[in-house]
Amino acid sequence: MLVWAIRFIDEFAGDIQAAWAENRRLTALAHAAKATDRARIALEEFLLPMVRTGTPLPSVRLHGRTRLSHIYVAAMTGASLTQTDGFSTRHGLRALATQRPGPCPMEVPVSGKIDGQPWRERMDFGEAAELMRHLGTAAVIVILYLSGMRPQEVQGLRSGCCPDPEPGADGVPGRHLIRSHHFKGVTDDDGHRVSAGEVRDVPWVAITPVVHAIRVLERMVPEGELLLSASHHDFVRRIAYHGALKNTALNERVEDFVAWVNRETKAQGRPDHIPEDPHGSIGLSRFRRTLAWHIARRPGGLIALAIQYGHLRTVLDARTSSGYANRSRRGIHGVLDVETALAAADTAARLRDSAAAGENLSGPAARRALTAAAQVPRFKGRIVSSTFVRKAAAFLARDGVVLFDNPDAFLICAFKRDSALCDPEPHANTPRQYACRPGCGNAVRTDTHARLLRERADEIHQLSAHAPEPVSKRMRINANKLRETADSHDATAQTAGALT
Repeated sequence: MLVWAIRFIDEFAGDIQAAWAENRRLTALAHAAKATDRARIALEEFLLPMVRTGTPLPSVRLHGRTRLSHIYVAAMTGASLTQTDGFSTRHGLRALATQRPGPCPMEVPVSGKIDGQPWRERMDFGEAAELMRHLGTAAVIVILYLSGMRPQEVQGLRSGCCPDPEPGADGVPGRHLIRSHHFKGVTDDDGHRVSAGEVRDVPWVAITPVVHAIRVLERMVPEGELLLSASHHDFVRRIAYHGALKNTALNERVEDFVAWVNRETKAQGRPDHIPEDPHGSIGLSRFRRTLAWHIARRPGGLIALAIQYGHLRTVLDARTSSGYANRSRRGIHGVLDVETALAAADTAARLRDSAAAGENLSGPAARRALTAAAQVPRFKGRIVSSTFVRKAAAFLARDGVVLFDNPDAFLICAFKRDSALCDPEPHANTPRQYACRPGCGNAVRTDTHARLLRERADEIHQLSAHAPEPVSKRMRINANKLRETADSHDATAQTAGALT
C-alpha cells in the first residue's frame, strides 16, 4: 500500500490534478452554456452517430449508477444542460448509457508512468473526482507511515507547515521540518487538557516522500488552510464542511484506496496488488507502529524514534525512568520494548540460520551467542497485545543472552552489562550501539561480517583517492583497520559444531 501511495504522489499527482482542473473548467463551461440552435445542431452531431452506430456513450458513475455525462456532453458541444437533458430523454440515452457506457476523455497530457509505460491513455472526466480523493488518501498514508505523527496531528497540519529549508553556511539546505500542533498530554497550568493542543517544541523531521505528500496536499487547499480540510476534500458534492476529515472518513478512504488499487492491478494484469489484511481493516493507528518497526531496529534508532514520536528519553534503556511528562509507562515505551525485542529475535534467527548454513563465528561471545540463538523462537508475525508488551520487557531483561545486530560496526552484540565497553547505564538492558568499542567481550562476528568489512574497506580506499592528503591518510588507515579486523576473524573463527 505504501508503494502505491508513493506512486500516486510521485508519478500520478500531476496528471490527476491537471485532470481535476480540466474537469472544473468543463463543468463551468457546461453550467454557463446557453441554449441556441447552433448548440442543438452540435449536440445532434456529437451524439446521434454514437446512438446509430452502437458506439459507447460518454458516461459517469454517480451514486452507484451509470448514466450519461450531461456535463461532459454539454461542455463538448456548447449546448445547455437543459438541451442536453431533453435530448437524452427524447432518444432514450439513459438506458443506452447503462447498456453501452463509454469514456469521457479530456485533452490533458499524461506524464505518469508505471514500469516505463503511461499509466493512462487519456485522463477521464468521470474519474477525476475519484482520483483526487485517492490522491488525498495516498498523501495521508505517506505522512502517517513515514513521519511518526499521530492521526490527530496529521489532521491539524496546515498549508505552509513544512517550508523549504534555507541553505546553511556551506550552501547545503538543511532538513525539512514540520512545525505544527500536538495534542496528547497537553494541559494548562491547572492540569486540564487543552483540546486545541499546542505547537510542538521539537518539530518533526520530514523525509522526501513526506515533503512531496505535503506539497500535493498544499496544491489541493488554499494557503493557510488545513491540509485535510473536509470541504476541500469533498470533490463530488462540494459541501462547505468545517474542520478536517474525521478518523472514520479517513479509515473509509484508506479502504477505498486499497479497493481501487486492486481493481486497477486486476484490470491491467499486474501482480502488485495489495493483499487482504488477515487482521481486518487498516485503521489509521496502525501506521505509526509500522514506522516504529523500521526505525527501532537500526543502531541509534530508538533515540531517533523517541525524538520523532515526541517521547525523547535520555538513554536507550526503557526501564531507566519511571515515566515521562508525568504519564504512565505505556505508549511509546512499550513500542520501543516490543520493536527492540522483535529485532533481537530476528537477529538470533539470522545467526542460527548462518551457523546452520556453514558460516564460521568469531569473537569472545560467540559460544554464548549460539546458545542464546538456539533458545529464541522465530517471530512469524502476530497481533501485539498488552501481554506481549510485558513479555518483550522481560525478554530484554535477560542479561547476557539477548542479541543485537549492529550493521554499522559489522558485528552482533550479545549484550552483557558487566563486560560491555559502550558504557551502558547500571540497569540498562540494551547496548549503546552508536558507542560500540573494539575489543568488547560481547562481540560476535560471522563470515558475512568479515566480507562486509572488506567491502567497506574497499569503498573507503576508493574514496581516499579523491580526498585531500590528510583526510586521505586517515581514510586509508581506517580501511586497513577494517581489513585487519576481517583477517582477525578469519584467523580465529570456528564452526558452530566446534563452539557447541
